[in-house]
Amino acid sequence: MKWLLKCSALCVCLIVGFLVIIQPVLADTNKTLTIGSKRFTESYILGEVIALTAKGAHEAQVILRSGLGNTGILVAALKAGEIDIYPEYTGTIAREILQSPKDLDLREMNQLLAPLGLSAGVPLGFNNTYALAMRRDLAEQLNIRSISDLTKHPQLRMGLTQEFIGRQDGWAGLKARYDLPQQTPRGIDHGLIYGALEAKQIDVIDAYTTDAMLKRYPLLILEDDRHYFPAYEAVLLHRSDLPVRLPKTWVSLEKLKDTISESVMIDMNSQAEQDKIGFLQIARTFLAGENTPQSSRNFLNTLFANDFWRLLGEHTRLVFVSLIFSILLGVPLGVLSFELPAVRQFVLGTVSVIHTIPSLALFALFIPLLGKIGTVPAICALVLYGLLPIVRNTYSGLSDIPADIQECSKMLGLGRFYRLFTIEMPLSMRSILSGIKTSAVINVGTATIAAFIGAGGFGERIAQGLALNDHLMLLAGAIPAAGLALAVHALFEFSEVWLVPRGLKLRADRHAVSS
Repeated sequence: MKWLLKCSALCVCLIVGFLVIIQPVLADTNKTLTIGSKRFTESYILGEVIALTAKGAHEAQVILRSGLGNTGILVAALKAGEIDIYPEYTGTIAREILQSPKDLDLREMNQLLAPLGLSAGVPLGFNNTYALAMRRDLAEQLNIRSISDLTKHPQLRMGLTQEFIGRQDGWAGLKARYDLPQQTPRGIDHGLIYGALEAKQIDVIDAYTTDAMLKRYPLLILEDDRHYFPAYEAVLLHRSDLPVRLPKTWVSLEKLKDTISESVMIDMNSQAEQDKIGFLQIARTFLAGENTPQSSRNFLNTLFANDFWRLLGEHTRLVFVSLIFSILLGVPLGVLSFELPAVRQFVLGTVSVIHTIPSLALFALFIPLLGKIGTVPAICALVLYGLLPIVRNTYSGLSDIPADIQECSKMLGLGRFYRLFTIEMPLSMRSILSGIKTSAVINVGTATIAAFIGAGGFGERIAQGLALNDHLMLLAGAIPAAGLALAVHALFEFSEVWLVPRGLKLRADRHAVSS
């Protein structure tokens, strides 16, 4: 009975904690502006510029969800109302979103975007088109000046970003337009591509014409002599109702029109990638019209930056909300596997197979299923990932109860549910808690992937570190996540002392001494 009271108290604490933790998710969004950005330097910076400008209107709560991923994820989020606005490019809107074979002006784009509930506007003032680039010394050695010249050198190794390989206006169309002999390469993250080129691991890369790294490295931009790439003018892609819903904020955003020249954008990208200045600081300096900010970064101020507590709260919410649901689902499945041998292999096999699915693929799978990005699909994926250790340890704990104890409880005439909840579950509690602890610690690490679908957490820093090839930022995301895993482990060690029956602990201790 005492064990049942403890479990009941723990359940009450978990439910209260659950309600507190999900409160931000259930908050009213009528006066909220949610801004998204893609996972490359320029988009991170523009996202901060938009957010600061919107906050200046003092009309709505502004939420910035940085580094959400590729165009498909951002557009799906816009359509579902998960975000309201993000920086995009006219060429991407025409070719990738609308899949138009011809160039479109803003009026034509908006006519085609209207049925989707979307609109494009506020040209920011610069063009950032795609290009192919290669080392200048190699280009001179092979006498390469244009993309057409690549047809004479099939041995050249292409290094392209994953998004460029899969885009409608990317590699497939470029290869067909120029009849390039090179095979489709393996994708590489944009933040790592210049380092690979410098190390001579690849020969030709795709680039953005406002990339700061084009100034740092001795590269040649190959001439697009068959005019494959359209203009990619930077604009704001937003939900059609935004100007009406938040009129003051929209007036503020319109002030960004033609305020960012190509040279200014290159300079801001350079501040982030070469000077390692934070995106927020760059945006603030630009909007204030001040000179280039000075970087004063070290590990401690990067680790405990202004976003530390927000990221900690988001990461903790992801882990513990998903853990609660994993417990509520996993423990009954473990009991079911013990009670019904007919379904045992199906249940254990299913949770084992789920655990083998690549984490990013599982996170992304829930976006179209739920029509959402962010916390909800991330928690669904983490719940499934957390099942295996809980189900297996619950089943193992019940199976390991000595047969004589089970027979004695039956001979006493105790009912099946009474035996389960007052004898067998308490005896299995050490094994069950071990499975829950393992699930929680695993999910602390897996939750870092959730940042790639806009769920926040310390994975945001890891994504930014990859985008900038910034080792300090990577560590500032990885170390707190590791520290949280240790804290979670310690928490469950303490809960084991409280929940496991005293006699069972004494027996385990005597067994450990004798062995």
